[in-house]
Amino acid sequence: MRRPLSTLLAGTLLAALGFGLAPSPALATVTERAPAAGAQVAAYAQWQPNTSYTVGTRVSYGGKDYECLQSHTSLTGWEPSNTPALWKLLGDSSGGTDTTAPSAPASLRSTGTTSSSVSLAWNAAGDNVGVTGYVVYRDGAQVATTAGTSHTVGSLSASTAYTFTVRARDAAGNISPASNAVTATTQSDGGTPPGTTPAAINGRLKVCGVKLCNQYGKPIQLRGMSSHGLQWYSHCLTNGSLDALATDWNSDVLRISLYVQEGGYETNPRMFTDRVHQLIEMATARGMYALVDWHQLTPGDPNYNLSRAKTFFTEIAQRHRGKTNLLYDIANEPNGVSWSRIKSYAEQLIPVIRAQDPTTPILIGTHGWGSLGISDGRNETDIINNPVQATNIMYTFHFYAASHDQEYLDALNRASDRIPIFVTEFGTQEASGDGPNNFTRTQQYLDLMANKKISWVNWNFSDDERSGAVFKPGTCNNNGPWTGTTSLKPAGVWIRDRIRTPDSFPTT
Repeated sequence: MRRPLSTLLAGTLLAALGFGLAPSPALATVTERAPAAGAQVAAYAQWQPNTSYTVGTRVSYGGKDYECLQSHTSLTGWEPSNTPALWKLLGDSSGGTDTTAPSAPASLRSTGTTSSSVSLAWNAAGDNVGVTGYVVYRDGAQVATTAGTSHTVGSLSASTAYTFTVRARDAAGNISPASNAVTATTQSDGGTPPGTTPAAINGRLKVCGVKLCNQYGKPIQLRGMSSHGLQWYSHCLTNGSLDALATDWNSDVLRISLYVQEGGYETNPRMFTDRVHQLIEMATARGMYALVDWHQLTPGDPNYNLSRAKTFFTEIAQRHRGKTNLLYDIANEPNGVSWSRIKSYAEQLIPVIRAQDPTTPILIGTHGWGSLGISDGRNETDIINNPVQATNIMYTFHFYAASHDQEYLDALNRASDRIPIFVTEFGTQEASGDGPNNFTRTQQYLDLMANKKISWVNWNFSDDERSGAVFKPGTCNNNGPWTGTTSLKPAGVWIRDRIRTPDSFPTT
């Protein structure tokens, strides 16, 4: 997808001035008290100089609201009213004639704690026009605003109880009644206590109906990151980076992406198999699930690699079958091949795995580059009408939000009601893993997946030059820094924030 000329011109201007893409700034903590329900407040945060803004961010300035058209770091003199290439005027901030407040957000809950943070999630509020965001309150004081239905409140004291509420607001500035209050206590400075990691809580996973369920039989949603190809970016997977993924990002799952061709497994099966063994152990030690990805891509017919897959998965399943934190992804993105050929491959490989490991869930790639057939002009009915004859299996779906619009989102929505789906790869960019981010469309996917408890893994945990790699180039060679956001590209900042608010992992 090409960028509009105006965007390119703005990007050229910013580059010439020495400013590149930058992540959204952390929202400052303020001490404003909760307003009365229905009161009007400024719809958006006030524009400020020396602040990083990303595409789609909305601000108020001079009594008017604006939307960011080009990611940039603001300067004095670049006020929204002066820079139409950077900001689109939305209208007055007065709120017009809309005086109806949104409904209160429902089911506010704590989804995780550390010694210095509490992660929150809630159900979306309703409004006669449309909710534009939410205001988070800690002990009655406003501490954050967010466009989504989750947020992590940081800078807290250890071993301390805090009470939170959330209110919705609309474009006119009408504010809703408060949600239910929830009290959460931060952990002690000793870190995460035993038994609270994703793998420890949920145990061995299994497919129940069209959901992925934990050891208690409860549907859950895993969120995490995929490595890039091990032949290129294995050095991005270190003790330090995986510590950060597990404890700073709060990731539930690491997808271990083993390319078969393109300089991968087939060039040195022993070396690459040993590296996968090592990464499984590293993920296990950190309480994450290890999703072993047989990343066949070219040629697109997985049967080309059937013999190799049998050898590889036999050894992996035999060595790690006693673990309860595994998932096997047996065909990354089949392409240029019919669903019946993929089904035949799966039905030959699955019995080989089951001979070693009868219980770990197995994920099967779908046709059309993992698109349920949409990219091949087909759809999910091919699978629904001719499913793989095996148990404890799921089907995979991949999307890239800047390329895959409503047709793909609709297919995921329909198919997930009929077959169990795991989104084992997605990006906020174009299908190449590069180009501009479409965070708005990605959030639509994430909202759907949260509602249906569809687990997901983002591409990718490396410092590749493309916009889809979360780290800035050079981060891996410099061995970090891995925690926080200073080393992250805009997509990295955005996805880290969403991984940090995990599922509640029900146990009863």
